Order: sequence, then structure tokens, then C-alpha cells
Amino acid sequence: MALYLLYESASGYSLFLAGGLDEIGQNTDAVRSSVTDFNRFGKVVQLAAFSPFESALEALKQCNSISEGQMADELRNFLEINLPKVKEGKKAKFILGVSEPKLGSHIHEETKIPCQSNEFVLELLRGVRLHFDKYIKNLKTGDLEKAQLGLGHSYSRAKVKFNVNRVDNMVIQAIFLLDTLDKDINSFSMRVREWYSWHFPELVKIVNDNYLYAKVAKFVDDKSKLAEDSLPGLTEIVGDEDKAKEIIEAAKASMGQDLSPVDLINVKQFAQRVIDLAEYRKTLYDYLVAKMNDIAPNLAALIGEVVGARLISHAGSLTNLAKCPSSTLQILGAEKALFRALKTRGNTPKYGLIFHSSFIGRASARNKGRMARYLANKCSIASRIDCFLEKNTNAYGEKLREQVEERLDFYDKGVAPRKNIDVMKAALENSEKKELEMDVDDAPDEPSVKKSKQKKSKAQGAEDGEAMEEDKTPAVTNGDAFDEPETEKKKKKREKRKLEEESEKDRATEDANGDNGLTAEDGTAKKKKKKKSRDEDGETLTGSSEGKKKKKKKSKSKDDE
Repeated sequence: MALYLLYESASGYSLFLAGGLDEIGQNTDAVRSSVTDFNRFGKVVQLAAFSPFESALEALKQCNSISEGQMADELRNFLEINLPKVKEGKKAKFILGVSEPKLGSHIHEETKIPCQSNEFVLELLRGVRLHFDKYIKNLKTGDLEKAQLGLGHSYSRAKVKFNVNRVDNMVIQAIFLLDTLDKDINSFSMRVREWYSWHFPELVKIVNDNYLYAKVAKFVDDKSKLAEDSLPGLTEIVGDEDKAKEIIEAAKASMGQDLSPVDLINVKQFAQRVIDLAEYRKTLYDYLVAKMNDIAPNLAALIGEVVGARLISHAGSLTNLAKCPSSTLQILGAEKALFRALKTRGNTPKYGLIFHSSFIGRASARNKGRMARYLANKCSIASRIDCFLEKNTNAYGEKLREQVEERLDFYDKGVAPRKNIDVMKAALENSEKKELEMDVDDAPDEPSVKKSKQKKSKAQGAEDGEAMEEDKTPAVTNGDAFDEPETEKKKKKREKRKLEEESEKDRATEDANGDNGLTAEDGTAKKKKKKKSRDEDGETLTGSSEGKKKKKKKSKSKDDE
């Protein structure tokens, strides 16, 4: 059976025919020893076909499809043209050797060409790669290296752009810079305190905050020049008038030494640098919050932006964090303690970076380990949702946070928490509702227009003298309508009651005597009712009004009984 080899180079697709394998024997060691010698290898493996790429863009497209294990249309045409045709219902008399098993399975699914990828085929392809420039006669020296370099650069650039998960690198750099700024601002603020305390030592006890101390030191400058005129400026910085007065009084009776103008200038410049660093730290924190809400909104809603960013940076990326099991996520950041405990056979740590979460601090001492395990479980779920969900929503993180709150109540008060499946269903409904709210147009305005049209039609009908029962019934129930309709209706009701009472008495006497059916008086009474209603209203009563009368009769008969 013939063996064809598919080799994908930076310059194009090539197909090689491996013959005389019986002489070498399908032994990997024998092939490996004969690969380096082109005189021997060229007799066994010969070039069957070569199809160069038209441009660098085409080469990049083919390279991307092969790396994903997909067969492009160009590769399919190349194989169908240059390989022997296989008749339907018969087995192929050749095998195609490929370097990628996924690509081989896809070729076999699409074209029914039998493919093979094993160590023997890979050794043959290694020899093809080594002597490829000798097979292509028109290829100049250095052209293949240039094509490989250009394709490698464009492929890497396209991969970096295509990989959306690499955006979390911004979060990793931001949290590293934030931690570094915290350390630097703290050390610089202590340096400002020590430096300026030589001139104004009493200010340290009055102003405790580092940022405010630097601003006050820059504002005061020389304490001997501080007077009542600077009270509004000090009040604006400190935020408290009493404290500003206290600073002025302390400056008057200060025990500090005087500084030269040059020293004061240096102190002021350094204080300004500390102020700028503190303000930049605030803007960096806002940037981190915004990036976390874009990249990992559910993790940020569950555990906070800073702790979530530390988890991502420690894992290396959001994808790596999503791949971590919850037991690993629980002790991220406590690797030294873990390996020390394993070495000394002591107790392993209960928590790592998630210790900085407020949930661990709120739990009691005996429940901290339980809470850390439960929180790590929810963080693992949230990170996987953020990594693999296409939509950008924090509905799941909010619901997971509610679950952690319920678990805290369960440990403290014994309140039973909800099940996870119910919470996830509620989160799914909330995310769908948010999407619907975002897509809502001006559709709700149409019903109001219809209602206004109906009201207008009713008002016009009332002006034309049409009798509408729906408009008349509220007038009876409320009693706030005109007097004339009320008096007429009251009279009608009284007459109806009298007639109904007489008919009921007649029925009772007939039932007592054993007679059934309606009397003549009852029939005449009904006719009178119909005549009166026609004379007064001008219209016959509808079926709904008759139904109401029957209901009233039944209720009245029950009352009489």
C-alpha cells in the first residue's frame, strides 16, 4: 500500500510519495538513522506535487486552519487533484500520512481519505522538513527562512489579537502596580512625616492621615508665617474648623527648629510628589474596578474587585483561574504554608488570598474554615462563568453573594439557605430580564393611545344620547352622579322588589297546593316590567341585565326564607 506524506510549509502545500519502505523496513530507528543522508532518503521519499501560496495573507489563513485542525477548501482541492481517486464502495490503495491527528480525522470525515499519524510518519516528515529546500528546485537559498519568519510573526500577532482572554493582563499589571504604589506611598509618607516633624513636630498627633498630612505640610510651609488668615485654607484641606484652629495654635507654641528656605522647598516638592502618587493611586483603583467589571463582573460582584484581581494575577490569567478546582483556589497565595505543612506533616492552611474577603472576617473562629471552603467554591463557579460566558452580566455574581450571606446566617442563626439550582434559575431569569430591559423600545406608548381613543369614543357616545350600561353602573354604586337618573332607578328598583315579592308569595302558595309553573299574574308582571323599561329607556334590557336580575331574585328569596 502506497504511503503519501502531506507537508505544510511556509511557502505552500507539498505531497510526497514514500516508496521502497520494504527495503528500509518500517522501523523507526532505521528511518531515524537514514533521515540525515539525503542520498538514501531521496531515493525513498520523492516529491509528488507542490502548490505554493499566492500571498502571505493566504499563508496565514491556511496556517490558522491547520492549527485548529480544519481542512480548508484549498487543501481539499490540492488533495483531490493529486491523490489517486477512490471508487465508491472500494477501499483506498494508499494512506495519507499527516503530522496533526485532528487534521487527519477531519480530512477522513470530509473526503474519506484514510489518514495516519504515528511515530514512523513523523520521522519521515522530519526528513522532509530537513531536506525540503533540495526537493524544490526553483527555491532560492534564504527564501524559505524568510517565509517562515514572516509567517511566524504574522501568526503570533494574529493569535495575540484573537485571544480575548489576554485582556486580563491589564488587570494583572494594574493590581501589581496598585500593591507597589501602596508600599511606596506608605514609605514616602513616613519620610515626609520624619522630615517635616523636625520643623513642626506637633502636626503628627493632630493629622493622622498620610495624604492629609502631606497636603497640610505643603500648605503650612513655614510655621512662623501661619496666622488666622490661613484658617479658611486649612479648613478646606482638613475638613474641620476646630482641627484647623488647633493646628494654628500648635504652630504658635511649636518646639520645632527653624528650617532654611532651601530645606522647606525640598520638603514641599517631596510632599507634592506624595500627593500626586496618592491621587494617581485613586485613579488606578477606579481603572481596576472598571476593568474587573468588564473582564470578570461576577467574580468582582462576589468577592470584590481587589481580591478578585489578586486571584487572577496569582493564577496567571482568568482562564487558569477558571481551570483551578475550588480546593486549589482556596489556598492560592498560601503555597509556602501548604508545602511546609506537608513537609512537617502539620495542619494545612485553610485560606490564602480569599482571607482578605469580608466574609471570612465576619465568620466566627470555628466557622472560618467552612466559610473559606464555601467561598472558594462560589469563586470557582463565578470565574468559570466569567471566562466562558459570552454575555457580560453580573447577575450570577450577585446571586452567589446572596448565597454566601445565607450561608453566614446558617452558621450563626441556623436559617436554612436556598438550594443552588434555585438560585441559578433566579440568576438566569434576572440576566434575561436585564437584556429585555435594554432592548425595550417605545412599544408601551401604543396602549395608552388606544385607551385615550376609547375614552373619546365613550364621551362622544354619551353626548349623542346613547345608553351605555358600563357608564351607568358606576353612577349607581358611587352615588356621585346626577340626581335624575338616580331617582328613576330607585323607583324602578322599588317597583321590581314589590312585584318580585308578590310573585314569590304566589309561587309559595302554588307549591303548597301542589301546582307547578307560572301564574298569569307573574306573566303580566314580567310584561309590565318590559313595557316600563321600553318606555323609560327606549331600549330592551340586555342578557347581562337579565342575568343580574335573576341573581338578585335568588338572593332575595334566600333572605326571605
